[in-house]
Amino acid sequence: MINFMTIDLLSNMMTIWFMAGINDGFTKGMSLLGAGLAAIGCCGSGIGQGYTGGKAVEAIARNPEVESKVRTQYIIAAAITESGSIYALVIAIILAFVTG
Repeated sequence: MINFMTIDLLSNMMTIWFMAGINDGFTKGMSLLGAGLAAIGCCGSGIGQGYTGGKAVEAIARNPEVESKVRTQYIIAAAITESGSIYALVIAIILAFVTG
């Protein structure tokens, strides 16, 4: 189990590495690792949109009269979900190509 002392020790080691100039490949590697972790947000967004779309189809199948309301709410929900995915993608691109 990682406790606060371990995290403090790791942060102190990284500070010493940066001050000593040993960060040649380390910074680029860490930025690429962060880009990979940020890209996970894009996968979560796709899963959320698929689930929401399935539930919208179920709602319309049960009650066809509310199709316009459900469609409007689904489009708004999909846009909000997609904006989160775009933010994650932008952060991943920045970390992969700009930093390091």
